[in-house]
Amino acid sequence: MAASMYIVVEGDDPGFDTFVNGRALARNEDPLERLAIHLGVRPLIDFFSADDNAMALLLEEGAGDPELQGKLLPPQWFSGYEGLATVSPMLQALKEDPALIGSEGEFIREELEEYETVLRKAADRGVRWHLAVSFR
Repeated sequence: MAASMYIVVEGDDPGFDTFVNGRALARNEDPLERLAIHLGVRPLIDFFSADDNAMALLLEEGAGDPELQGKLLPPQWFSGYEGLATVSPMLQALKEDPALIGSEGEFIREELEEYETVLRKAADRGVRWHLAVSFR
């Protein structure tokens, strides 16, 4: 089962493409968290949020705890600038040393570049976002 960490923006149509691959980021969530802590920025997983529909999909995909579905907090949303404060320093560190996180450094860097593009557009347009996870 492959996981993907992707960006969800608030609203139906933000006016820009929000697609990000996110598979390498999901596979390397622990080293990414250590890198974020080392850089003094908020870990990506801190931006995760799920609503009832997202949780239902996770449960359908075989992930998550069914007992938690009824206890979910309302979805949390973040500004694009908050995300950029995490993604940009991590991206810069990987540009300087692609092997910093291991053998998938180049894939992680490419996905962080996708994140940075989407988050810049979200910030420029005042659109809020959060991370979601998909298992396939």
